[in-house]
Amino acid sequence: MIQIKNLSRVFRTEELETKALSEVSITINQGDFVSIMGPSGSGKSTLLNIVGLLDSASSGSYQLLNQEMIGLKEKGKSKARKENIGFIFQNFNLIDELSVYDNIELPLIYNKVPSSERKKKVEAIADKLGISHRLKHYPQQLSGGQQQRVAVARALINDPKIILADEPTGNLDSKNGNEVMELLTDLHSNGATILMVTHSEYDASFSQKTILMKDGMILSEKSNKRNVDVLVTELKK
Repeated sequence: MIQIKNLSRVFRTEELETKALSEVSITINQGDFVSIMGPSGSGKSTLLNIVGLLDSASSGSYQLLNQEMIGLKEKGKSKARKENIGFIFQNFNLIDELSVYDNIELPLIYNKVPSSERKKKVEAIADKLGISHRLKHYPQQLSGGQQQRVAVARALINDPKIILADEPTGNLDSKNGNEVMELLTDLHSNGATILMVTHSEYDASFSQKTILMKDGMILSEKSNKRNVDVLVTELKK
């Protein structure tokens, strides 16, 4: 699904050149759940932004579904992003002036989905994520965990091929964070492909593989062999 080879990202000013990514190569197959870890400044968020087509690489190759993304014009990036990628952010990025229903519906409007179909899809995803009773509320009326569920609903509403999660539990207490990890685990068990940036080794343990980054390079990749069923049971305690 995702094939990245020798990817580099250099930020330049008149006085300074900073290499945020250096010759990074990774493969993510359909149905994978992969975590990226590393200290601040390691390049993990830069890598996620390039995968999400929010930033561009300086060199190398990034293929999404066998299509080269490097060098793609903004119109092509926007199309690929809308058709294939769902984003879950640390800060939720909900629009305070819109209701829960309207926040979830927004990507469907951008994709010009007919109104009647939008209503069915919003109600279906809200029911699946247990927030049907919150559709008329506004983000500030919800707990952090509920806001993240709304953000997940918005990310899933267009049936994306891959979910990109940037510190999805970073602003949540342990209870709400556990709810979000349980949700991501359920999505993965139902076939979702997930790439998650996290500082939490506990959260990373729910993924199949953890990539460790430092100074813009990949230091190691390891398989996570903890029993996910046991982890989910722990979450529900």
